[in-house]
Amino acid sequence: MPLARSNGFKIAYEVSGDGPPVVLHPGMFQDGAHWAHRGYTAALTGAYTVIAIDPLGLGSSDAPHEIGAYALERRVDCVMAVLDDAGAERAAFWGYSLGAMTGYAVAAYAPERLTCLVAGAFDPMDGFRSAVDQAIQALGLPADVDAYEIMKRGAYTDPYQAALIDGGDLAAFRANYDAFSREPGLHTELATAGVAILMYAGTTDPWHEPMRAFATGTGSGFFSVSGADHKAGWDSSADVLPQVLPFLGAHTRT
Repeated sequence: MPLARSNGFKIAYEVSGDGPPVVLHPGMFQDGAHWAHRGYTAALTGAYTVIAIDPLGLGSSDAPHEIGAYALERRVDCVMAVLDDAGAERAAFWGYSLGAMTGYAVAAYAPERLTCLVAGAFDPMDGFRSAVDQAIQALGLPADVDAYEIMKRGAYTDPYQAALIDGGDLAAFRANYDAFSREPGLHTELATAGVAILMYAGTTDPWHEPMRAFATGTGSGFFSVSGADHKAGWDSSADVLPQVLPFLGAHTRT
């Protein structure tokens, strides 16, 4: 597995396929191989060079315990380091949840490195808290409950993610989450980035409506995954890929 270096840390990634480069960035408690596990990678490698990243703190990448290592600018640095190491001047970027937030940041702060952005299930308006506050309220839990434990328990219902958690560094997971959960939305910067964007979310995902509103207001693409919550929106590769593939084809071959 190749290793890029960013701010003194190793960032692992995997390359497969042939064609214009597409970066795949997973969400919290996931690694780059999770894209292959859910059927996305195989659907892309016939036409694209797929660069699947293990984000800092996850998979085979380094796992620092300091919250500052996971600041938004550092996440952008990690993606830039992988692109440089892979020899890709520009690439399409597809991220889900934490990966979508990272994609927003790359589009906002390094738009010249992207051909387009596909973003699944993360609110560009108000960031992480907009969904978590709703979930806590729906569960009837106190407002000051530790949302990290709720997220971890939810991830643990997926055997693939459970194995990743069991084999990972819990202190790094916590630091990653603490940084992730405090990031605000990037809607102002994203709206003026000049990057072609396609967004999507499940219709029962709390981030569905903020994403649709942003897409409508900016003229970005958007589609819904019918009946899907946050996890099902990720699992539904058979519904998502037919929507994403034409977008990638239109924006990676110009």
